[in-house]
Order: sequence, then structure tokens, then C-alpha cells
Amino acid sequence: MEQDSGPEQEQDFGADVAEVVRLIPPGRVMTYGDVAAALGSRASRAVGKVMAHEGADLPWWRVVRSGGLPPVHHEARAHEHYRAEGTPIVQGRTAWRIDMRRARWSPPADADDQSDDGYDPTDPGFPSDPF
Repeated sequence: MEQDSGPEQEQDFGADVAEVVRLIPPGRVMTYGDVAAALGSRASRAVGKVMAHEGADLPWWRVVRSGGLPPVHHEARAHEHYRAEGTPIVQGRTAWRIDMRRARWSPPADADDQSDDGYDPTDPGFPSDPF
């Protein structure tokens, strides 16, 4: 039996992606694959498509590529957001990326549960200005 993948399902997926992205706290990130996995999917490219077409009203900079790199062609704008939010950055010899070990976030098992995720930018182990 073939699964329906018409416009209605695409709209539902887009709304679900937006819901997850809105949950990502300032200073934290998820990869495209993380967002898909949170929705019980492996469709990271579909998440990218949603973000490219509908992400302007979302905190788009909080969804990054798997290596901790910001969205393609939006590096400078994303960098401004990361600096403002205190997102942990790793500076290499020629480029920077998000410190995924410290910045990666997962939504609570119950997405309606907005409980504390342990994120505390005042923690001495969290840089006040990673740049």
C-alpha cells in the first residue's frame, strides 16, 4: 500500500517542522536530521526544504548542518544571531562552526512539556562571548 504524500501531508510536515524549530531555546541548535528524527522521520532534506521556503518567520539559524555549520549562504547573518544568543562556537584555522557537543538540543519526550532543559548561559562553563 502506497503512503499518501500529497499537498496536505506536506503542509502537516511543514507545520510539524515549524513547531519543533520554535521549541529550540536561544543558544542551542538542532541539525536538519535532528528535527526530522524528532518527528519520527529520516527526511532531513525535507526539513531543509521547509526551512528554505517557510523558515523566514522561524529561528532558522538554530537549525544547522550535521557538522555544526550554519545554513548555506546565511553564514554571516547566522553568526550575528549566534553571538547575540551566546551559542557555543569552535574556531578553526580557517573557519568556525557550532560546538555541537555543547549546543545540540533535543526536545523533551513530551513536546508539550516546556520543562527546563538544563540550558543556563550564566553557567561558568558556558562562554559569555564565544567570539
